[in-house]
Amino acid sequence: MGQEVLQAAEYIKGKVSKLPKIALILGSGLGFLANEVKDAIVIPYNEIPNFPYSTAPGHEGKLVIGELFGKEVLVLSGRFHIYEGWHPSEIKKVIHVLKVIGVERMLITNAAGAINTSYQPGDIVLVKDIINLMFRNPLRGPNDDEMGPRFPDMLGVFDHDWMTRLKKAVPQLREGVYIAVTGPSYETPAEIIAFRKLGADLVGMSTVPEVIACAHVGIKVLILSCATNMAAGILTQPLSHEEVMEVANKVKEKFSSLVKIALEQI
Repeated sequence: MGQEVLQAAEYIKGKVSKLPKIALILGSGLGFLANEVKDAIVIPYNEIPNFPYSTAPGHEGKLVIGELFGKEVLVLSGRFHIYEGWHPSEIKKVIHVLKVIGVERMLITNAAGAINTSYQPGDIVLVKDIINLMFRNPLRGPNDDEMGPRFPDMLGVFDHDWMTRLKKAVPQLREGVYIAVTGPSYETPAEIIAFRKLGADLVGMSTVPEVIACAHVGIKVLILSCATNMAAGILTQPLSHEEVMEVANKVKEKFSSLVKIALEQI
């Protein structure tokens, strides 16, 4: 494995006495969960060797390690987006670091636009599959055979047992397909029509690179997406990041409760 990955992993290991096997990635407006972690050890991204950092609004840019809802977790409060200028390989590096320090499962959250017209802003959706319309793959380039296979199977990346238990615990939980674009501009109404024809229920600018990298290293994934707005053209109002943050803030309690239930199902 790469020296940069090892250096970052060793730095994190040196900061904690117990390494969690569960990681969470917190999306736009969802970073409040990091404040719920008990006995937290906080490591700013910019202190970790060879680690990218967050620049997007609503992404604090820190690792928080401790106990959340009775589980030992590693929380990434803030993620890394292609639209910020990060190369997909940098996102892969982060997932490789998590694998090296022992992460086995990952709960990924994001804020997304609702393509499915039966959704309402504030709905939380269990993502059952993804569509990569970023036209970028974090695994391009030489393969690290120590970390994973050259051609990973994407079918196995979702933890279907975990998803099934969550759906039994929350029968009313919606499911949907998430399509990823690079951003940072919001989609056009014509694009949303096309995405609906492709089978997408939600659209966002993240998540898919992390999922692909997790498939490579064998980290099992569960994704919860907060539909913070209706996608372009469904309503007449313009889209804004302020709306995304506002709706995410309104559903804090509901989202927190669902994350708690999800962690209890592991």
